[in-house]
Amino acid sequence: QVQLVESGGGLVQAGGSLRLSCAASGMILSINVMGWYRQAPGKQRELVATITSDGRTNIADSVKGRFTISRDNVKNTVYLQMNSLKPEDTGAYYCNAEIRRIGSYFSDYWGQGTQVAVSS
Repeated sequence: QVQLVESGGGLVQAGGSLRLSCAASGMILSINVMGWYRQAPGKQRELVATITSDGRTNIADSVKGRFTISRDNVKNTVYLQMNSLKPEDTGAYYCNAEIRRIGSYFSDYWGQGTQVAVSS
């Protein structure tokens, strides 16, 4: 069993900052790409940022220059530092990871989501 547990969401005023964390646990052999997606009310889930195991990142244009993704391969944890938050950043943020379990192949896993609300 593999679990992704997110933390760090909350309510913040526009211009503020939040740091999201997502820790993967279980019978993990290796993790390929880790990333963050978000879903605003009434909208489709969208990519925010991803990071490979060797540190290559892909950041959505809408958050480029404001959000930073990083990871700790020893702790199997990915982080999303969100600065200069805007009301349009409001939504549920989901962690995603490509994980290979012991005795299995790579599969996609999702966290349960953490809420981010930015007030104007």
